[in-house]
This record gives sequence, C-alpha cells and structure tokens, in this order.
Amino acid sequence: MKTLFSKRTAIISIFMILTSALFADITYKVEKGDTLYSISRKYQITVAELRTANNLSENDVIKVGQKLIIPDADIGTAVALSSAKTAGNAAPAGKVTEYTVKKGDTLYGIARKNGMAVADLMALNNLDSSAVIKVGQKLKVTQGSSTASTTSTATKTSEAAKPGETVIKVNEPAPDTRTYGATVNADSNTKWPVASPKITQVKGKISGVQLSAKNNEPVLCIHEGTVMYVGLYRGFGQVVFVQTKTGLIYAYTGLGSVKVRKGEYAVSGAELGTAGLDSISQKYQITFMVFQNGQPIDPAKAPRN
Repeated sequence: MKTLFSKRTAIISIFMILTSALFADITYKVEKGDTLYSISRKYQITVAELRTANNLSENDVIKVGQKLIIPDADIGTAVALSSAKTAGNAAPAGKVTEYTVKKGDTLYGIARKNGMAVADLMALNNLDSSAVIKVGQKLKVTQGSSTASTTSTATKTSEAAKPGETVIKVNEPAPDTRTYGATVNADSNTKWPVASPKITQVKGKISGVQLSAKNNEPVLCIHEGTVMYVGLYRGFGQVVFVQTKTGLIYAYTGLGSVKVRKGEYAVSGAELGTAGLDSISQKYQITFMVFQNGQPIDPAKAPRN
C-alpha cells in the first residue's frame, strides 16, 4: 500500500511540476551587452511591451543577471503601446472592481490575472504607454472583459535550457491559427494598400483582412500619419504601424521589405514597403488591420485620404 501511495504521490508531484512550468512566466536573464532593444528584437516584440511587462520606466537601466519577463506577442497590445498616447481610450465593458498593486506586480501581470488585455487595463485607468505602477496604487479592473488572445507563435521547450530557465523558439514553423471568412474582390471605389486585391476576412486571434498581392508589389499608405513602429513582430513578419492625427493606427503586416523609418511622416500614397511571401500559404500577401482605441475595426470602413 505504501508503495502504491508513493507512486501516486510521485506522479502527482511530477504533474504539478510540469503544469507549473507550462504556465509559468517566460523569463530571460540579462547578459553582458544586452539592451531592452536587443532583447525585444531577439523575441520579436516591441520595447514598450517589454517595459510594461517588467514595470520599467524609459529611464530604467537593466543590469547583468537581472531577470525579465518576456510577454506573449499580442499585436493589439503592441499597437496600443506604440501609439503616441493611449490615455483617454474607450474603457472596456464589464463590471469594474478595484485592485491594489502589490510588490512585483506589473500591468502585464495584472491584466493577465483578470483576463484583460493590457490596452484595456491602461484605457480603464487612463494610463499612457510610459506608465509605471507603484505598490499600494489602486487600479480599476474588469474580470474577463477582454476577447483578446495571444498571437504568439513561440513555443516553450526545455531543450538546451539551463536549470530554471526556458528556451523560446521564435523561428519554428507554426500552424496557421488564422480563421478565415469570405473572400471577395476589391471594390474599385475603395483604396487598399495593394492594387485590386482579393480580400479575405481574418478573425480569431487576428482581426483584419488578408490582401492578395503580386511578387514584391509596393504596399502604399492609405491614410497619412506618423510611423510609430517598424520591425519584425513575432507571427507577423515585418510590420509598419502608422498613426493618424485622430489616433487611428493602421497596421501593415507581412511585408517583404520596409522603406520607411520610425518617426517619419507618411503621406497618403507613400510606399511603405513591399508585399511579402506568407510562410504558411506560400503566396504573396499582406495582413492589414486598423485599430481605434486599442480595438480592431473593420478595415473596409476605416477612413482613407
């Protein structure tokens, strides 16, 4: 009987260890020469996401040996944190309760505990992208108000990991998590980033449209604005975010090449880059999304100029 009990206890212990490892935060230990920018590039997320996940201000300096949380890639959060200002965004629906910030808390962690998107948590508390929270601070939260989900294509594995560390593979082929709707031909009266595309609705973890394109076809800006972010983003390839003066953010993703830089002002019709080859479909196309107050809107109804 004792032997059977011991075996059951061992099995339960192993299960608990594996379960806790699966749902544990992914951490990275800072090495000599690392910067927030280099780490963000390594994991293909934005610096702003990395700061928010670790409650770091723009003036904080990371140190060798410091452990950083690597958040899941979520393009909705990336867009919200890349905007010039997120304060004043529409608050998410749901029953609002109060949360008191504890030692070790971050906006990323609090949002995850309450089933919210970081962008929703920031909007509800009128916080901008440089916000740093403090112990004892009162925050408004809404339980399970968000329908957002991670778009990360990274996998967690213990292969080649040191004790207590997790290896993240960001370049491995991943299954297609996109949910497709109807495909229609573009209306000649509506301007799109590429000429005469076939338009496929994309839902689920990604909300927007997929636009067919020709080999290395120019991708054009359809509404003038400031380029807020340029770079590789996990699961989306090369991306460009353009923010209008009214706060809308147009996300052009899956580009083969980029021809603008962060901080530039892109006029309507300017070439942002070229269409890329989708790694899953093996077709030239881009995924196009538009966000208002951190939430996706129908790209077909978004303003053009």
